[in-house]
Amino acid sequence: MDLSTLRVFQTVAKLGSISQAARELQYAQSNITMKIQQLEAELQTTLFYRHNRGTALTAKGSLLLTYTEKILNLIEEAKNVINDDQTPKGPLIIGSMETTAAVRLPAIFSKYLINYPDVDLTLKTGSTEENILGVLQYELDGAFVAEPIEHPDLIQKEVFEEELVLVTDAIHPPISSIKDIQTKTLLVFRTGCSYRERLEQWFHQERVIPKKIMEFGTLDAIIGCVSAGLGISMVPQSVVEKQLQEGALRKHLLPKEYRKVKTVFIYRKDKYVPSALLKFLNVLSE
Repeated sequence: MDLSTLRVFQTVAKLGSISQAARELQYAQSNITMKIQQLEAELQTTLFYRHNRGTALTAKGSLLLTYTEKILNLIEEAKNVINDDQTPKGPLIIGSMETTAAVRLPAIFSKYLINYPDVDLTLKTGSTEENILGVLQYELDGAFVAEPIEHPDLIQKEVFEEELVLVTDAIHPPISSIKDIQTKTLLVFRTGCSYRERLEQWFHQERVIPKKIMEFGTLDAIIGCVSAGLGISMVPQSVVEKQLQEGALRKHLLPKEYRKVKTVFIYRKDKYVPSALLKFLNVLSE
C-alpha cells in the first residue's frame, strides 16, 4: 500500500467515479482501475460498489478513507514542518461567515498582508456549519464562526461580540413582540447559518410559525430585499450600520436572550500551526 495508490483511492472516493478520477489525476482509466483492484486484493476486501453512475464506498471503503485522509494530511503536515523556516509565506485559507467578512475582516486582512506580503491569503465565505466542516476536513486553515462551538478537535479563540437586531424596511411600525411579525416573510441565509438558527429558535420558543422563509446566498441580497419591504431579517447591527444611518432600514431590538452572539476563530487542535497562521492569530490578538 503506497502513497500514490492511496491518493488514487481518495480521489475515486471523493469523485465517485473512476473516469472522473482518471481525468483529475491525468491517468489512464485502466491504470486507476488496476490500482483499485490491487488495493482491494492487498486488503482482501471490497472497497467500492460499482453501479451505472459510478462508484460508492463500502463500509470498509469508508473506514479506509478515514485513515487515508489522516495519512495524507500527516505527510503534508510533515512537509510543512520541515520546510517552515518561520517566515510567513505560502497559502493561508481562511473561512468566514459573510457578515463577518463584510465588516470585520477588511481591516484585519489589510494589516496582515502589509506585514506579511509573501502569504497567499484566500477568503472563503460560508455558513458556520460549512466553515466548521471545512476546518475539520483540512480544507480551511481556520475560520470565523458563531458560538457555541463544542468539538474535541477544534481550538477556538473569541474575537468579536456582535449585537443582533431585527431589520425591516424604514416605514415598518415598531415591533413590540413576535406577534407583530408572525405574518412577515423571513429573509435568511441557507441552512447552517447560525443567525438563521437563532431567529428560527425565537419563533419556535414563542410557538409561532413564520408565514414564509426565503433563502439568499449573499448579504447584499438580503439587505436589498428587506429595504424593499419583502420581509424581515436578523443580522449583526454592525453590518447594517450604514443603511440604518441613511434611513434605508429600521432596526428593532430583540429579547435579551437572543441579542448577543460571540464570533470565534477556530482551527484544528491536532494540526501543526504554520508561521502564516501563527502570525494571523497574533494579528487577531492585537
